[in-house]
Amino acid sequence: MEIKNSVALITGGASGIGYACAKHLASLGARIAIVDQNPAQIQTVVSEIESSGGQCIGLEADVTNEADSERFVEATVAAFGQLNIAISCAGVIRDGTLLNIDKNTGQVSRKLGFDKWKTVIDVNLTGTFLTLRDAAQAMVNGGWDGLLVPISSVNKIGQVGQLNYSATKAAIERFPKVIVGEFLLRKIRNVRCVGIAPGYTETKILQEMNQDALAAILKNVHLGRLIKPQEIADMIAYCVQNDALNATTVEITGGLCFEGNIAK
Repeated sequence: MEIKNSVALITGGASGIGYACAKHLASLGARIAIVDQNPAQIQTVVSEIESSGGQCIGLEADVTNEADSERFVEATVAAFGQLNIAISCAGVIRDGTLLNIDKNTGQVSRKLGFDKWKTVIDVNLTGTFLTLRDAAQAMVNGGWDGLLVPISSVNKIGQVGQLNYSATKAAIERFPKVIVGEFLLRKIRNVRCVGIAPGYTETKILQEMNQDALAAILKNVHLGRLIKPQEIADMIAYCVQNDALNATTVEITGGLCFEGNIAK
């Protein structure tokens, strides 16, 4: 599958991994649709891509809203005449343990809020489902070669304090297996699905975290540093071009290990 002249729709495309994917795919000749909730950041990305000679539209939308999902897919096709790549980067983190215990009484002092649970499930899981479902529909009906890219995480394995987040990323890791199996059943041959599971990545949230805590994380990364968003964008570009990559989730972690040097 060729990147040049393809059309890529990227949710969460105004920052982080989504931003890196948008810039990189545009540099390779793809036409880009950015979906995000921050209009100022959307316009910044659109302007950067256009000033570099690329084509890009920006769409403000809520990925958890079914009508919005249908709208931004339709708007992408209306703008560029096709849709080939859908990368579901929109995601949130709302960390917290299931229970907190009062040190003096031994009783539960606080529990994981339903709002924290629901927000992460809605954005990460439901948002990914809606984006990929509606993008796949457009690809199938249009007869265009396509690639669906759900974003999982190495913490799909399970991370203390991230019951909500890990649950979504574990589910998303399975998406390619199920989706491609269903495509085969329904004789859909023109659309693939490859998930990406990044490790700890050089995004704003990690750059601004406690540096001692960050150093403790990096002690267990064989590469010795955070993954760069550009490296994830490179991987996704490779997945676009290699048709044999399908029905799987690829980890890109720099060699993230548990204590004791066993790779996660």
